[in-house]
Amino acid sequence: MSKRIAAGFIIFRRLERNPIEYLLLQTSYGEHHWTPPKGHLDKGESPLQAAQRETQEEAGLDKNDLEYYNKFEEKITYDVNGRPKHVFYYLACIRNAQQSIKLSYEHQNLIWSNLQDACHLVKHNEMQNVLRKAEEFIQNYKK
Repeated sequence: MSKRIAAGFIIFRRLERNPIEYLLLQTSYGEHHWTPPKGHLDKGESPLQAAQRETQEEAGLDKNDLEYYNKFEEKITYDVNGRPKHVFYYLACIRNAQQSIKLSYEHQNLIWSNLQDACHLVKHNEMQNVLRKAEEFIQNYKK
C-alpha cells in the first residue's frame, strides 16, 4: 500500500475586533468540506514547497503575501479508502489582512473565522487539533 502525502498552510490574520482569524476554503466537490489550502506533493517537491504551491493555486497567495512561522510544523495521518494519507501543515500570517483571496475551481467559498468556528467547520478531530496548536503557537510566539 502506498502512502499519499499532502501539505498546506494554516493561514491567519489579525484584526482589531477579532484578533486571530483563520482562512478556510470550501471544496467544490464531494461533501463540500472546509479545509485550509492544501494539496498533494508533485514529484520532487518537499512538503513545504507543495504547501507554497498549493496556497498560490488555491487561494492566490504567494510568498510575498505571507509571513511564515518556520518553527511550526504539524503532521496528521488518516485513512482514505484503506490507504494512509499524511498531511503536513505549516503556519503563515497574511501580511495585508484586507487582501482578497482568489479561489481556484477546486473551491466554491471561503471564510475567515475564529478558532471555535473554524474547529466547528472542519469537523475532523485531527484538523481541529492542528488549529488549536496553531492558536497556541501564535499566542506564545516571541519574535
